[in-house]
Amino acid sequence: MNDADPVYRDLARYLDRLPAGFPGTSTGVEMRILRRLFTPEEAALAVHLNMKPESPEEIASRIGRDPLETAQHLETLSRKGLIFRIRKGNQARYMAAQFVVGIWEYHVNDLDPELIRDTNEYLPYFFKKNYLSGTPQLRTIPISRALPAEEAVMPYEQAMQIVMEQDKIVVAPCICRKEQLITGRGCGRPLETCLVFGIGAQYYEENGLGRAISREDAVAILDEAEKTGLVLQPSNSQKVVNICVCCGCCCQILKNLKSLPHPSRYVASGYFAMVDAELCSGCGVCSERCQMDAVEMSGESARILRDRCIGCGLCVPTCPEKAVRLQLKPDDERSAPPSHMMETYRKIAMERIERLRAGGGRT
Repeated sequence: MNDADPVYRDLARYLDRLPAGFPGTSTGVEMRILRRLFTPEEAALAVHLNMKPESPEEIASRIGRDPLETAQHLETLSRKGLIFRIRKGNQARYMAAQFVVGIWEYHVNDLDPELIRDTNEYLPYFFKKNYLSGTPQLRTIPISRALPAEEAVMPYEQAMQIVMEQDKIVVAPCICRKEQLITGRGCGRPLETCLVFGIGAQYYEENGLGRAISREDAVAILDEAEKTGLVLQPSNSQKVVNICVCCGCCCQILKNLKSLPHPSRYVASGYFAMVDAELCSGCGVCSERCQMDAVEMSGESARILRDRCIGCGLCVPTCPEKAVRLQLKPDDERSAPPSHMMETYRKIAMERIERLRAGGGRT
């Protein structure tokens, strides 16, 4: 322990009060992560931000600090990927960043083996404690060629339409595949795939986390994702702010889901796959493509394990016999995502409050 410990404990409690949470562990690995990312001075300032964007003057007035000095420190924090920034012209507003999705992803360009080690120790605990307990921050949508042609599909379920609606798009490296590559465990799939839109794209571009691309470039990334067997995970909202493009071997979300006996129970998805046994030749291509181990071979036919299928559709277009298709889930197993991400965060926060009340303590 040292004199800086209280400020980091305050920061940990502050991050845990944000919707996604930052649960404490018995090992204290989460404190090591905070010390690697924040100086004591940065930690002391970060705890005063809200999930609502505010000007430096508003923040300085509320906490009794000099506005000019506060503005400089906030800009530094945002440039380091420790808080979020929204800029309109010369005016900047700042808000809290959650640890995941947020601070961790904002460090895609300054990873080191020690930070990767500590975060890989922490994230399985984080996901089991918080992410799997209610509304997820991301959802799963099918790849375009897997969508059932005979059914009306909502715009927020169509990756191509999501991309074509965007005015600002940035592509960034997948932090999960990058950290695996750094530690010698990369899977060889494309690295520069994660799509960020709107104000998030502006933040990524200004911070050098990604590069601006056209809609056509983004569509090409989606096509490559389909070819290489990557799962599309946009933000869990109808107004989509990003699309993560993920593999089951590297993605922190998918590989933690994959370790569970029933991954589909914890995923926001509108579909599941089905196999027509009469058409299936038992070639096994669908099993190779599946990122959730949701396909088993039964005799001369493949069979989908419904509790493991997350409805990504990767198994559909590569079936040589056209024996696999996606089926829309029954009404009682699906729901429309929240209209925007702040509504998603409010929903997550309310669920955590209810769990706290039920459990009588911190989640």
